[in-house]
Amino acid sequence: MQNSATPTHCPYCALQCGMNLTPVPDGGVEVTERADFPVNRGALCGKGRTAPQVLSSRVRLTSPLVRSEGKLVPATWDEALDRIAGELRRTRAEHGPDACGVFGGGGLTNEKAYTLGKFARVVLGTSQIDYNGRFCMSSAAAGGIKAFGLDRGLPFPLEDIPKTGCVILVGSNPAETMPPSMRFFNELRENGGTLVVIDPRRTRTAEQADLHLMPRPGTDLALALGLLHLVVAEGRVDEAYVEERTAGWEEARAAAMAHWPEYVERITGVPVPQLRETVRMFCEPEAAMVLTARGPEQQSKGTDTVGAWINLCLATGRAGRPFSGYGCLTGQGNGQGGREHGQKADQLPGYRKLDDPAARRHVAEVWGVDPDSLPGPGRSAYELLDALGVDIRSLLLMASNPVVSAPRAAHIEERIKSLDFLAVCDVVLSETAELADVILPVTQWAEETGTTTNLEGRVLLRRQAITPPEGVRSDLEVMRELADRLGVEKGFPTDPEEVFEELRRASAGGPADYSGITYRRLAEENGVFWPCPTPEASSGERQEAEVRPEAEVHPGTPRLFLDRFATPDGRARFAPVSHRAAAEEPDDEYPVLLTTGRVVAQYQSGAQTRRVDELNAAAPGPFVELHPRLAARLGAAEGDPVAVVSRRGRAVAPARITTGIRPDTVFMPFHWPGEGRANTLTNPALDPTSRMPEFKACAVRLETVES
Repeated sequence: MQNSATPTHCPYCALQCGMNLTPVPDGGVEVTERADFPVNRGALCGKGRTAPQVLSSRVRLTSPLVRSEGKLVPATWDEALDRIAGELRRTRAEHGPDACGVFGGGGLTNEKAYTLGKFARVVLGTSQIDYNGRFCMSSAAAGGIKAFGLDRGLPFPLEDIPKTGCVILVGSNPAETMPPSMRFFNELRENGGTLVVIDPRRTRTAEQADLHLMPRPGTDLALALGLLHLVVAEGRVDEAYVEERTAGWEEARAAAMAHWPEYVERITGVPVPQLRETVRMFCEPEAAMVLTARGPEQQSKGTDTVGAWINLCLATGRAGRPFSGYGCLTGQGNGQGGREHGQKADQLPGYRKLDDPAARRHVAEVWGVDPDSLPGPGRSAYELLDALGVDIRSLLLMASNPVVSAPRAAHIEERIKSLDFLAVCDVVLSETAELADVILPVTQWAEETGTTTNLEGRVLLRRQAITPPEGVRSDLEVMRELADRLGVEKGFPTDPEEVFEELRRASAGGPADYSGITYRRLAEENGVFWPCPTPEASSGERQEAEVRPEAEVHPGTPRLFLDRFATPDGRARFAPVSHRAAAEEPDDEYPVLLTTGRVVAQYQSGAQTRRVDELNAAAPGPFVELHPRLAARLGAAEGDPVAVVSRRGRAVAPARITTGIRPDTVFMPFHWPGEGRANTLTNPALDPTSRMPEFKACAVRLETVES
């Protein structure tokens, strides 16, 4: 252990808050304030403050486990690794390389995410790799690429939010999902700006808004189109900007004009006066922003919905200008970097497309392989999980818990159980790990060094603060050992900095260019914003760029699109989209809408936070939030068990009755397994572009439960 405080970053959400880890006499560490990091300036939520508790051997895995006669029993590392390699080798020999699947996570560092993608494609030769970040912001990514030619969660730093005039926050509850970020919205209002929150619930964030709109779940697309209709009708279009910096306006305008205010009110339930007030608040200041999160994105039309909100920004000249723009509030800790460097089914490092011949040549040269040996694009996350036990016979899973987090979760649990072989690398015995044939205990955030990329596109260095316990190894070591056993003896280093140096070369010239970033820079600076090319990578032959030492240092790019968009002609593209219903609308049998989300004290599938006593005391279990009128019709009182039933299954949890939700909607948090598992109910209907499942809207009925 080091003798002084180690500056590092929180392991949870995409803020990646700065913190110091200070040794304590019992051999552990405690979190202390790190005020120099601009994202949180020392502030932390309860999850960040208690993060070291998951480092305890009391709650984490410290020995490999293998299944023997139906039970998980301790094993040596060689026994566990030999078994994994043997099963993967057998699967490839009997069924072909695509019968081996790989499923990653948005909590992996850039180095691990990069290596996992390389391992899948070079060692296993499989196209079947994706990650749980597909469930996070893939619709925003797809919409951003269509409009701007480039996807980065926020195209500006968080510090720009207080300097704008209005923020429309769509389907996001940062007061609970990333509390330290709320100071930016509070400063916005202190500076005279306004905050509009769009959410079917009156969340902690909505309580702080100047205006709160409560649409029916699944109608955000119609809402955005209605606002754009009013922008046109009221003469608020920035015609000069549209002419100079965009393309496709006539088609988008025609689509919006079919969504007149009264029609939108009937679809969304948002009164016309609120629509008009939103347009006034957004258009009157010199600068404004739209920020989306999972609400509009986790829909079967999420890409179109994001496109409609981007249209609103483009028509009013609110993109590619100071303190204005569209952005997405990424959820997972490294959800941004995790998809940039090869975990997604269709991508190579540097945010390159796997079906681009030039991209394949560049990355194959870095990897020392034939471009033709690289497999093509594979299945998206849900489609991959749905194919388990059928086309995919063995699965290597890292840092994910789909038994709790995947839509139609009971079905996915059965698919996982049907596998010939499952290997899981994790820090705790998650619900998915409990089903594994081999479990490998791996290092955590404070026990290893590596980089992550936060929601601003700021690449950060997480530093090792403590020595991992005996019996625990890093994911990089796991992949090196498996590669050796599977006949690939070179190309899988275990030193994170060595991996990052290769990642720099692989990303050079790509959309997410990290080639100008080094560990030395990250240790000296509070992060570096990508794209950050070397001089060669920014001067023409981008695909064939080489990485040179830090003789000429690029400053990074905190603010994108100020001069031009990342499209071939530099113009942003409008999306000609129209409203369509959710994949599953209420009917006589299932008359209520279910939407899902998070609570402040738990994180994602809860695999780690549910092991912290303080967090469990604050949020001990699932609940069903419903309006008093709906509760009265059901005959349910506060705390009564309520069954929520969809076409996919049944979940039971205590009633929480509140006027802060629409009477036609119920809400459940998704952090818990068992009978209160919200994702037992959710609909896996996929967005045709992003392949995002429709977590945020499905039809259900409610039933009382005998106590």
